[in-house]
Amino acid sequence: MDIAIQQAFVREGFGESLQSLTPGSMAVWGKMNAQQMVEHVTGFFRVSTNQLHFPLVTPEADLPKFKAFLLSDKMFRENTKAPVLPEEPLPTRLPDLPSAVAELQQAILHFFHFFEQDPLQTTQHPVFGDLNYEEWIRLHYKHVMHHARQFSLI
Repeated sequence: MDIAIQQAFVREGFGESLQSLTPGSMAVWGKMNAQQMVEHVTGFFRVSTNQLHFPLVTPEADLPKFKAFLLSDKMFRENTKAPVLPEEPLPTRLPDLPSAVAELQQAILHFFHFFEQDPLQTTQHPVFGDLNYEEWIRLHYKHVMHHARQFSLI
């Protein structure tokens, strides 16, 4: 898929899809409620801008196959769980869903600003290793699409 389409969905489309999300929105799969999902996605954006750090859990020798998945058009499967996260969803940090959505929108804006300041920089993802801007766009796209499908937002 064209990177420009993915970039547009990450920058604007996902946030627009969240407008139909309510505190009572039920997930099609998984254990997270709507606010936990939004806060989780915010954390993912914070990893991409070095605001949140997890150790690399993928052996160096396995990184090429993870990068191959990243660059493919394959999407995350239902119930895919990040190996650095606990079995149960983290409790919510913010008072309500609108606050969580507003925080996510700020994290998304910060991501784009972060890479506009230095387009050649890389930051580390705990599973995929060091990623540049385009690789992060691809990964963010796969991730937000996964959660948009999880909550029937698209």
